[in-house]
Order: sequence, then structure tokens, then C-alpha cells
Amino acid sequence: MAATQQLPMQSRTGRSNQRYGSQGERLVAGIVPLSADKYYVLLIQSARRGGWVLPKGGWETDEATAQDAAKREAWEEAGIICKISYDLGLIPESRRPEQLTAQAPKAAYHFFEAIVEKQEAQWPEMNKRSRQWMTYTQARTALADRPELLAALDRCTMHR
Repeated sequence: MAATQQLPMQSRTGRSNQRYGSQGERLVAGIVPLSADKYYVLLIQSARRGGWVLPKGGWETDEATAQDAAKREAWEEAGIICKISYDLGLIPESRRPEQLTAQAPKAAYHFFEAIVEKQEAQWPEMNKRSRQWMTYTQARTALADRPELLAALDRCTMHR
């Protein structure tokens, strides 16, 4: 998303336009948003569970690439405009079968490292989520119960 275009102030909802993989898994795109000096990563509060997470969400059928979906999610959930610097690759589902639900089905994650170019004061999910810059060590602790998010953090090039 170019910084000059008008960004929507409403988040997409529902899964009617969701992409799925060959095994029926939900295709999820996410961002590891770093400060320009790469000493900090921006985490957001999970809307459902309250813990800290990386911005991520479903890759939808009208989005040409997973990068497009990841940048949209970064805007909707964290209010940031990013420039993607690295493809961190695919991260397979690591939750146990009993942790999967209709609201959180099996997923395949595709994460990208990005530099935050702009952090807006108002964004679509500002009333649902807070955001916080953290060091690598703080983020590892905050993401301890989310192995797929830890894997994305560990693949990024931020300072340890």
C-alpha cells in the first residue's frame, strides 16, 4: 500500500474471500514490523486472547500476493505503513489438534520482515488492540506460547 493512497478505516471481516491451501489449511500472511534501526519490533494485542502477537491474517482472493495481504493486515491491526524488506518464508502449523477451533482452524503462515515507515495515530482496529515496541528479548518472552510467531521473529534480521 502506497503511503499516498487513502487507507480504509474499516477492517475486513469474515472468511468468504479467504484463500485455502491444497490440504484445506487457511493461508495466513503476516509481518514482522521493525524499527528503522532494527532494534525494536512492534507487537499488537491479540483481539481474542489478549496476549501479544505479530500482525497477521487471512490472504484474500482479491489480493494478488501474500505481501499485499500482509501489508493490509499491518495497517488494519497495527496502524502502520511498512516497506517489506525480506520474505521470511512459510511456517507450518504447529498447534496441536486440540488447539484448533472453527475460529482458529489449521493454517499455513507466510511472514515478511518489514521496516515501519509510518505509524498512524488512528487505524481501523485501534479500539480493539494496543501496540508496543519491544526488543528482541522482550518479544521472545511475549510470544513464548506462539511457536509460529516465534519462528517468524527468529527468522528476521533484527538486532538480538
